[in-house]
Amino acid sequence: MIDARLQQEIVLHSEDRLGVLAGITRILSDMGINVLSVRLCPGDEETIVYLLTNSQSYATSALRDAGYTVDQRDVVMVSLPHHPGFLRRATEALARKDILIKDLHVSVPEEGKVGIVVLACSNNAHAIQILRG
Repeated sequence: MIDARLQQEIVLHSEDRLGVLAGITRILSDMGINVLSVRLCPGDEETIVYLLTNSQSYATSALRDAGYTVDQRDVVMVSLPHHPGFLRRATEALARKDILIKDLHVSVPEEGKVGIVVLACSNNAHAIQILRG
């Protein structure tokens, strides 16, 4: 069975400037908060940082207290076996059920046996059912 669950992802908006991620990770590490997943999307004027941590509520509070604009969104966090074809099977299963993947990022250590997939879909709850199915 595939481990798929709903998770709140931190969505942080910041001015696009040098050291944004360094400042964010300093705040989190000083509090003993572990980063599980991070994605940085720099733009012309704004940088958006997507974060999953081992303590989302403390991380959200700390980042807001530091002056960052922080929102949250629902994402699906999936652990998939790390061998050819598993991501393909998962994404094909979602496509067959008309689930649109709006955002996705994956992390897998080269020698790892499991990959972590974070995705936002048109229907996260239904995506979880399909992936667990």
